[in-house]
This record gives sequence, C-alpha cells and structure tokens, in this order.
Amino acid sequence: MAGLEETLVLVKPDGVARNLTGEILSRIEAKGYQLVDIRMVEPNRDLLSAHYAEHEGKPFFDPLVNFMESGPVVAMRIAGHAAIAGVRSLCGATDPTAAAPGTIRGDLGRDWGLAVQQNLIHASDSLESSSRELALWFAR
Repeated sequence: MAGLEETLVLVKPDGVARNLTGEILSRIEAKGYQLVDIRMVEPNRDLLSAHYAEHEGKPFFDPLVNFMESGPVVAMRIAGHAAIAGVRSLCGATDPTAAAPGTIRGDLGRDWGLAVQQNLIHASDSLESSSRELALWFAR
C-alpha cells in the first residue's frame, strides 16, 4: 500500500524521567499508527553523535548530546500511512511553550527555562532521516 512508512520516535530522558512513555505511545497508537519495535537504551556519545551528525559544530550540539546521555531513552519503531509527517504533527512545535494544545509537547511539555532539547520526544523528519536513524537505534 502506497504511503506506508516507518519512523523513529525517541522518548527523551525528560519524558522517561517523568513517566510519560506510556502516554506518548498511547497518543501515537490512538492516531492509528502501529508500534513495530520498542527498546530502552542508555545511549552513549558515539550513538548520539551519529544520530545528530548534521548538527555537529553547532552551538547546541554538545548540550544536546549531554542531555540525551543523561538518562535512558525509549526508542520506538512506528509504522503507518504517512507516519513520518503524522507523528511529527502529533509531537507539536520543538519549543514546548510554542507547541499547540492537543500535541504531545503542547499538552505535556514544560518550559524549564532551559534549552528546548528537553522537549520529551524526537521523531524523524524525512524518509532519509528515518532510514538512517532506525538503522542506528535498532541495529541488531
């Protein structure tokens, strides 16, 4: 069936620490997407540097990698029709303060007065990113 996609979703350390993994997954499944695989990962710098390679050298790169190393991350392989755009829409704007009500970040995100990387969730932004990111996080 055309339009079927797989995407990577990460519940970031702040979402795991706040026990929001179930709520986040529930919202994704309620929208009709399927959980294909899930695992809890203690990411290391090598994995995170590969994941965020396009941001290397930018001022937020090190703080982002340090934050993502700060605790466990729940990695999910999600599938469905137009899953990449659909899941990103569910996430809401990157900045939780600007995220619309009804989105994951809009309803559950908090403004900690810190960098916006503490925004609960990551979702792949394209077919290319999804393929690359899924291979990193679900390497056998």
